[in-house]
Amino acid sequence: MSLTVSITVSKEHIQTIKCTIVKNSKEEENFIAELIKAIKRLNTENIPSREVLEKIIQTFTNDTNRIWHKYSKTVIITKHSKT
Repeated sequence: MSLTVSITVSKEHIQTIKCTIVKNSKEEENFIAELIKAIKRLNTENIPSREVLEKIIQTFTNDTNRIWHKYSKTVIITKHSKT
């Protein structure tokens, strides 16, 4: 009697590119400084409704993404990359 085992292998997308900011770099300093300015610009004095809160959060998200992409660099991940 023989034993047969079927193993299904599905395709999986493996991320090969990431964005990063080097720790203790000038880019990190600039990113943090600009992010602090963006946070200070947010008007959180009066949030009368859920819609206003959502707009504030969306503004923060957009600003954070813009600043991140301004100061980060793209790195290609290889099988030899450190994690």
